[in-house]
Amino acid sequence: MDTSSEFSSAPRSTREFLRRTLVYLKPYKGAAAGNILLAFLTMAFYFAFPYITQRIIDTIIGGGRMDQLLPAVGCLAGTFFLSELCNALRIIVNTRFGQNVIYDMRRDVYARMQLLPVGFFDRRSSGDLMTRVIDDTASVHRILIDGVERAATTLLSIVVLLVILLSRSVTLTMLALIPLAVLMAGTLWYTLTAHRRYRRQRQAIGAMNAYLMDALQGIRQIKAFGRQKEEDRHFRERAERLRRSTLSVMRVWAVYSPAMSLCGSLGMVLVLWAGGPMVVRGTMTLGELVGFIFYLTLFYQPVSRLDGLNQMLQSARAASDRVFDILDAGDERREPDRAASLRLPVRGEVHFENVDFGYNGNGATLKGISLSARPGEMIAIVGPTGSGKSTLVNLLPAFYEADSGRILIDSQDIAKVSLGSLRSRISIVSQEAFLFNGTVRENILYGRLDAGEEDMLAASQAANCHDFVMAFPEGYDTRVGERGVKLSVGEKQRISIARALLKDAPILILDEATASVDTVTERLIQEALSRLMANRTSFVIAHRLSTIRDADQILVMQRGEIAERGTHDELIGLGGIYTRLSLLQDVDGRTEQLSS
Repeated sequence: MDTSSEFSSAPRSTREFLRRTLVYLKPYKGAAAGNILLAFLTMAFYFAFPYITQRIIDTIIGGGRMDQLLPAVGCLAGTFFLSELCNALRIIVNTRFGQNVIYDMRRDVYARMQLLPVGFFDRRSSGDLMTRVIDDTASVHRILIDGVERAATTLLSIVVLLVILLSRSVTLTMLALIPLAVLMAGTLWYTLTAHRRYRRQRQAIGAMNAYLMDALQGIRQIKAFGRQKEEDRHFRERAERLRRSTLSVMRVWAVYSPAMSLCGSLGMVLVLWAGGPMVVRGTMTLGELVGFIFYLTLFYQPVSRLDGLNQMLQSARAASDRVFDILDAGDERREPDRAASLRLPVRGEVHFENVDFGYNGNGATLKGISLSARPGEMIAIVGPTGSGKSTLVNLLPAFYEADSGRILIDSQDIAKVSLGSLRSRISIVSQEAFLFNGTVRENILYGRLDAGEEDMLAASQAANCHDFVMAFPEGYDTRVGERGVKLSVGEKQRISIARALLKDAPILILDEATASVDTVTERLIQEALSRLMANRTSFVIAHRLSTIRDADQILVMQRGEIAERGTHDELIGLGGIYTRLSLLQDVDGRTEQLSS
């Protein structure tokens, strides 16, 4: 199972990253300002600590004024209390603010995914896309919320503390700044080299999640074929890739972060080396030196936070590349090309006029397809696997765009019709019925969300669902499980038919809807399909003759072309491909599959 990602866009610049992500802060300017203000107040109260400490040492303890010690210590405790109070309020504002931003970003990414063409999802793994929607947006959100706040408070702290340090001792401040040259060089190196490491890590996370989703969905096949060891090996390969990419990130950080801290420590050593003699000579008091050291400690804290901010920025840049890959992907063709709506009422007359189509330029899958279907007719499509049957019907709801030629519904070119108008008039029942992880009722109502209970029950009864649904303890409120796992194949298929009946579209696509079921279930499904196809233009991809003997027209596909066409009797009389395929079945067409 190859579940690797197929995105390969070039990394975006930091400027582009900031320009595009900061847009998400605009609706919450007040919350952002409040968050930063509370962070500044937290910082301001904390900055009072060195000054009060200096006064206690020099004036109160040094001056023997012990009667003032308790009030001074109380004032010191008060600054800590106010600082932490502001910090608690900041966390509350930050959390609400941050969750709003990440909600907006995830909503935009998911909404964009709804607009992408089916071909986009054919080439990407679901697990990797999930990682982008959940994990990568969270990583981008961190730099938007925590990063903006840290950047503002850190830069202001550095400026304010630098002014305070210079006002107390220019000599000691200059000594303390000497290690910053090394720190700046290290930061520049880390910034220039970190992005590719974080990008590889994000890709490895996406590949891991993609594999896990694939393996969990296929757990029955894994067990049935006894492939646990092989799948364990595949998992280890992806886990090893993630391990290596994470270690690559952390090895560099393990050297870079302590090295930057060492620079701060060296600055402290230099200050003590020069400040000690100054206290001895009387040019500086002990309290002033202690206060200076406290302020210097506070100064190095925001400087060191720049390193963490840089790490956060590089990680978010790598994640944003993956998020923007989705946001920048070309969507299905929309306005103004598709400005029209299908004229009502839709009769269901369909024409293909010399249609060609190929997947991503990999050669023609369909060549010169021309066909006509009058309203209410049943058009059956048969042929060997890979002959282009499913591709042909997928062009009708514009899941893919024809490379050349035209497809018309009631004389309107569907390439000029809005996708909403087009798809609302087409119902699809596929071989593998897909049910959402909800109740039976919710899955049937998916065909028409505003349908009433009577309409839903009528569709269920017409699809031969009602009896088996009512046999469940919870009836229509029974949860079907992921992809309908709690139901049989036939039960899932009949629910999907009920969904299509409720939609009541004039054009119907049946893609091998009776494959892989037993004879009794097939009979129930056929009865439901007969009701579904009544008075609708139907395109039926068939495996079994029992589903197409009465078709108004049968198209025989071969190598992407219509090789034969006609009624059942006409095609049998030709003695061609259809006749040979028919011989693979029993006389009554009940057991063997036409495309076997």
